[in-house]
Amino acid sequence: MSSSNEMLSCFKAYDIRGRLGEELNEDIAYRIGRATAQHLKSKDIVIGYDARETSKSLAEACARGINDGRAHVLNIGLCGTEEVYWAVNSLKAEAGIEVTASHNPIEYNGMKIVKAGSKPLDDEQDFQVIKKIASVGEFTPEIHNTTQHDRAEMARAAYVQKLLSFVSSAALKPLKIVVNSGNGAAGPTFDALENGLKTAGVSAEFIRVHHNPDPIFPNGIPNPLLPENHAATADVVLREGADFGVAFDGDFDGCFLFDETGAFVPGEYIIGLLANVFLEKEQGAKIVHDPRVVWNTRETVSAKGGEPIVSKTGHAFIKATMRACDANYGGEMSAHHYFRDFAYCDSGMIPWLLIWELISKTGKSLGALLTECRENFPSSGEQNFKVSDATGCLSSIKLKYQNDADRVDELDGVSMEFKDWRFNVRKSNTEPLLRLNVETRGDKELLSEKAQELIAFIKAS
Repeated sequence: MSSSNEMLSCFKAYDIRGRLGEELNEDIAYRIGRATAQHLKSKDIVIGYDARETSKSLAEACARGINDGRAHVLNIGLCGTEEVYWAVNSLKAEAGIEVTASHNPIEYNGMKIVKAGSKPLDDEQDFQVIKKIASVGEFTPEIHNTTQHDRAEMARAAYVQKLLSFVSSAALKPLKIVVNSGNGAAGPTFDALENGLKTAGVSAEFIRVHHNPDPIFPNGIPNPLLPENHAATADVVLREGADFGVAFDGDFDGCFLFDETGAFVPGEYIIGLLANVFLEKEQGAKIVHDPRVVWNTRETVSAKGGEPIVSKTGHAFIKATMRACDANYGGEMSAHHYFRDFAYCDSGMIPWLLIWELISKTGKSLGALLTECRENFPSSGEQNFKVSDATGCLSSIKLKYQNDADRVDELDGVSMEFKDWRFNVRKSNTEPLLRLNVETRGDKELLSEKAQELIAFIKAS
């Protein structure tokens, strides 16, 4: 194995992502697998992959590296990231790797890595060490008694049973639900979950959209957060008269919901609904949320007797905060939802099951469940800006607004609260962007005014 003095550029803020051929190939995947096994001193490592054309071959190269790094491979095949997370727990492995680029462009691929207990890698003690070993090629001698085992069927069965444990099968009414898998990895997993529901005596009408995995993504990269992708789900909800719709990204760790009118439901309002669900289960529970859009979550949680706790944006921060305070649920407005009883990991399948149960128990539509909070706390949606000097722009915003603010918080970018409105602006952890969110207390005109004011200021900066 040749060595290099250059650090691999595919190691990003949280995980591994790179342009195929330039930043990520089979040789690099081998190096990463071997470095992971070596650093974590693993006995067993779970590996899975998404539906992209190169994912299986990259996973196979990574698996060879894991073997040469003195660990056994537990292969669970085509799956979502959360299936790797749960398999690490159910198979009692020391680490897990999902080969995925989620919703990145077609010319990219990547990896998400966790250690025992599906804990995120510590940046300095784990991630940077693995990066250095893989980059420089500082490998211990390989051994030849490691093996690879197919654990796909076993892992998926355990995963489906875990999903079903979050809801009462008896409570689930026979709704009509649109499910858009985006031609990603979600389709086969969803089919297994439906079989589990049927076995538990649950009936429903599922309308499948872009269901089969397809490596060329003929209907576009599965990123349901983009407004131009909403119609693919919303139109079917309306046409079929469905109760609600759910859309998944490529590795389905995010859950994107549409109400019965086909309207896309921003993630911050789903956090409030799910917080209510978990506060019913555990009185006084702690609920973790990100700092971008917070008022609806804080008021919902406080009114229910819970404790809202803010965390920096990003899965590693949310999970660490939840573990530190023993929160039973955490949510990000980017449609990532985290569950203590799912090893503190994010799942795209658990949220829509919980929403199904909530609709069934309350007899209210998803739109009706959301009406009050959307009116009380309108939000702008996230606006993204490419800027040449993100740090300087943040400083300018702080200077302009801080004297009039009731509260200034720099936990994650700059958050400022005023009597009737609030904003957060932060640098993206994964892209060269500034991200802006604005919210008000029931004033849509003020929301529009302040959002436009900040957008103009950022553009001028």
